[in-house]
Amino acid sequence: MLTPASMPHLDGETAAAFATPESQRTDRQKHLLALSDSLITELEKADTVVLAVPMYNFSIPSTLKAWIDHVARAGCTFRYTAQGPEGLLKGKRVVVLTARGGRYSDRSPSRAFDFQEPYLRAGLGFLGISDITFVHLEGLNIGPDEAAKGLERAKAEIDRLDVKRTAA
Repeated sequence: MLTPASMPHLDGETAAAFATPESQRTDRQKHLLALSDSLITELEKADTVVLAVPMYNFSIPSTLKAWIDHVARAGCTFRYTAQGPEGLLKGKRVVVLTARGGRYSDRSPSRAFDFQEPYLRAGLGFLGISDITFVHLEGLNIGPDEAAKGLERAKAEIDRLDVKRTAA
């Protein structure tokens, strides 16, 4: 089973396979694209996607970036048109649960350092996903009291979400 820790980063050989027409792909290229194809199929089947995303150095973990690199494929999840790129994954909902050591939302002086939410909004939007909800768990490294307050705020926001819950 693939875990976030084992998500391979995109390399030149795989990127070249993305650009090769399907009818011209070698067996090696087909093998390289098997993971991407699987991730895209999983994403296409989902109505709602939940991402748990820690903030690393003001942004997302590189393994999440690698996942985005594998699912952002021209002709599969987006296409180029005369009006510009068009996302093909419309009608999906994404809930992003973030964990942050400091405070970066609302009127925080550190707001300008938040590259996590804007990047995910842009990347998911590029794929056609516009229904994106963020729940930020903030203040985890400020101190125990701030961490507890942040957890309570995040829990309250999660309770307000209208997400179907199913047994695993």
